[in-house]
Amino acid sequence: MAKRIGLLGGTFDPVHIGHLRSALEVADALALDELRVMPNARPPHRDTPQVSPQQRLEMVRLAVDGITPLVVDDRELKRDKPSYTVDTLELMRAELAADDQLFLLLGWDAFCGLPSWHRWEELLQHCHILVLQRPDADSEPPDALRNLLAARSVSDPLALTGPNGNIAFVWQTPLAVSATQIRQLLASGKSVRFLVPDAVLAYIDAHGLYRASN
Repeated sequence: MAKRIGLLGGTFDPVHIGHLRSALEVADALALDELRVMPNARPPHRDTPQVSPQQRLEMVRLAVDGITPLVVDDRELKRDKPSYTVDTLELMRAELAADDQLFLLLGWDAFCGLPSWHRWEELLQHCHILVLQRPDADSEPPDALRNLLAARSVSDPLALTGPNGNIAFVWQTPLAVSATQIRQLLASGKSVRFLVPDAVLAYIDAHGLYRASN
């Protein structure tokens, strides 16, 4: 039986319930055997995270502990250069069986930014792309993506066949939670309880992360 593997990358600065809920919804909807949560080391498109890579990794480990089928993949943190998704997908694909399905999860904003990614045209050689679409996302994709969507889009994510090559949209429950909001609350001394898992909150408190004095 071919395996179905999902990949959710991000800075996770910090990981929060929005990340985890999205991951679980997709894993359930597509009956994934495994969904790998992968913290980025040096994201090419983002500012340098406030806390160390090891601390972000530890928070993700705490967040997914015991939650099937979520697992942590730390390979990008071990790479001493910018985290390019296409490189990661190449490595993952080499580890999988030829017919295993690999799904890259992207939010709508990240998907619209694909034309600025390193070797972005090669992504679909290694995976399917699942675009996590919220009902309130009404912006149009950039022109560079329209031909790709016309050629590669599949209306039903459950109808994705083969190991790679297509794009599907997965509707998501909108959770108005962001890492920026959480960092701002913590910097101002306010509580973020119920916005992050309890184990992550305990870690943030124990290490004094994101406080104004940092």
